[in-house]
Amino acid sequence: MAAETAWGGAPSVLRMILGRQLEELRTRAGLTYDQAGAAIGVSHSTIRRMEAAKVARLRLADVEKLLRTYGVTDQRELDTFLTSVREANQRGWWHTYRDVVPDWFAAYLSLEQAAFQIRAYEGQFVHGLLQTEDYARALLSAAHPHAPAEATERRLGLRMRRQELLSRQAPPRLWVVMDETVLRWPVGGPAVMRAQIDHLIEASALPHVTLQIMPFSSGPHPAMSAGAFHVFRFKASELPDIVYLSALVGGVYLNKEEDVMAHREALDRLGAQAVPARKTEAVLGEIRKEI
Repeated sequence: MAAETAWGGAPSVLRMILGRQLEELRTRAGLTYDQAGAAIGVSHSTIRRMEAAKVARLRLADVEKLLRTYGVTDQRELDTFLTSVREANQRGWWHTYRDVVPDWFAAYLSLEQAAFQIRAYEGQFVHGLLQTEDYARALLSAAHPHAPAEATERRLGLRMRRQELLSRQAPPRLWVVMDETVLRWPVGGPAVMRAQIDHLIEASALPHVTLQIMPFSSGPHPAMSAGAFHVFRFKASELPDIVYLSALVGGVYLNKEEDVMAHREALDRLGAQAVPARKTEAVLGEIRKEI
């Protein structure tokens, strides 16, 4: 049941887990979507949306009635599940930044907070969890040239708040492969780039961070025609790995096994072709001398 599942504290991810559990209980009870919907007076499509975590909130009364319909009668199990429903109905901390967070990116933040492993390829920018404040401000100013200064600072505050993830008690495992282009592209000027590289050297020494550089000398690689992408992995058995693809005005989320496997294989090949992590500090140091 929900309390035994490690989900990471992100409400929308918890709704995904609860939806999977409701689906499993319904299937085990031998009920169709229509039968489950009839039990609580809703349509079959509502049951589908609940199980797919495509509802903003889960109604406690509906969930409790569904659980009883599915044969869950132990009061402790019911109370545990409903407690998780209450947690899932809460808003994530990033809701306070809703003025600068589009809906599609709120989903990304939820996945980032809940994952126990984050693997990523970055071809243009330093990963958001590893950016310095000055580097991030320069990027955000370029990405939103018409935004007022207050909005840029709000976006910057959100990015810096995200980085607290790496210093929490049980941080996720972060493994990033970056093109050498990322380090050669002058963002904010030489001083900002030198400070950013210093920060990357410090971060790469953390036990839960693996940073690899794909040098120009390595030639073509599996992600050369792709943009940045992430693969999130979760401890919860109910959740599959999820791939996130970034875009200019949105994001794409993939969880089909064949899509996930293709991106995981690309990351494996990138890791094998890039400079080994044990040499990352030396590579960063050499590039820093040239800036």
